[in-house]
Amino acid sequence: MKEIRIGILGFGTVGAGVVEGIQKNGGLMSERTGITPVISRIADLDIKTDRGVTLPEGVLTTDALSVIADPDIDLIVELVGGTTVAKTFTLEALKQGKPVITANKALLADHGEEIYKAACEYQTGIYYEAAVGGGIPILRSQRAGLIGNRIESIYGILNGTCNYILTRMEREGLPFEQILADAQALGYAETPPDLDIDGVDTAHKAVVLASMAYGAPVPMDACPTRGIRGLAASEIANADELGYRIKLLAIIKDNEGEVELSVEPTLVPKEHMIASVSDSFNAVFVKGDIVDDTMYYGRGAGRMPTGSAVIGDIMEAAANKLNGVGVPVSVTMMLQRDTLKYCSAENSTKRCYVRLCLEDKPGAMAQVMTIFGKHNISIASVVQKERHETGYAQVVILTQDAKESEFAASMGEIAALDVSCCEPVRMRLEDFE
Repeated sequence: MKEIRIGILGFGTVGAGVVEGIQKNGGLMSERTGITPVISRIADLDIKTDRGVTLPEGVLTTDALSVIADPDIDLIVELVGGTTVAKTFTLEALKQGKPVITANKALLADHGEEIYKAACEYQTGIYYEAAVGGGIPILRSQRAGLIGNRIESIYGILNGTCNYILTRMEREGLPFEQILADAQALGYAETPPDLDIDGVDTAHKAVVLASMAYGAPVPMDACPTRGIRGLAASEIANADELGYRIKLLAIIKDNEGEVELSVEPTLVPKEHMIASVSDSFNAVFVKGDIVDDTMYYGRGAGRMPTGSAVIGDIMEAAANKLNGVGVPVSVTMMLQRDTLKYCSAENSTKRCYVRLCLEDKPGAMAQVMTIFGKHNISIASVVQKERHETGYAQVVILTQDAKESEFAASMGEIAALDVSCCEPVRMRLEDFE
């Protein structure tokens, strides 16, 4: 039985989960792999707070660099978070030839190219399963089970906080702000919750997924991002009446050789698998050219689910190190190409849900339809709600496919009409065809 000695940087929620998981099932891992994981050192600024696990004397330290430099430690687990100190620690460990396991999606999204190239230079690896989807092995599935596929599209529910909020808004008809407050009280949402509800967390994960799918680091500015902040309960109800649910989706597509990427609230048909994903669960729906449709579902965050993903990477990194594997597939898949071509946001084609508030008088809808026609937007259906006592009526429109640039221009012109009483609301609609 071979031992692998582990140094952990960051002893927060996930770090404690990793320790708990190894203490619970380390023997099982040894039986399955012939490798015994041993936690040698843990660095954190706070080494006094009880994390619910018992450690031998001398394991905890506040000096992270001493853990990286320790010649007895075989690999480093980076769970510090952020993109400053974490980057320094990661590059230093790679420079010393030590594999690094991380759950840090922001670090990879912002500095992935530099980190992957450093791993190549020093003939070691960076492993990051826990950075996307928590306990869902979506990246491992791409680089193993789907290795023979060209990825045609990926749709991901990648933020449990947003999915929890949307689920409760649909079930209970309550306003966004009230559900957000509940999510914060339950620990599902941070304070402030901006990274979650503005879609940034989802975008970090989306660019990592897209990088692996298409073979080059994808920059954050290639991913137009819009979150669910301020989404009205009426939009949830309208979607429900039309046979759809609203989900915050990461959308990744191969569009005739160009990568199309976005994060946005999206109407999805209720009968589609991804529409059934509720509460704080995550899911990733992947279409490959050989395998066709596959879906991966599970807990997207949390002490033990994310800890499980980190442990999986630890054992993979340990096996690679003991077997003399230099640069692993988790790195080479990210550096297949120098650059990618991207489909500009303006040229992306989509269907949309549009909700207008119009003065209820003859000719109002005709003005709207004239604008849509001018911008080459065909209409699939129109539903007019009952007239409000103010004299205005809600109109819900589902469109056919059109370019984003045409939608943006038409919305501006409609908002400027005398018969329009508020800014139009528009969301993407996906049929998965």
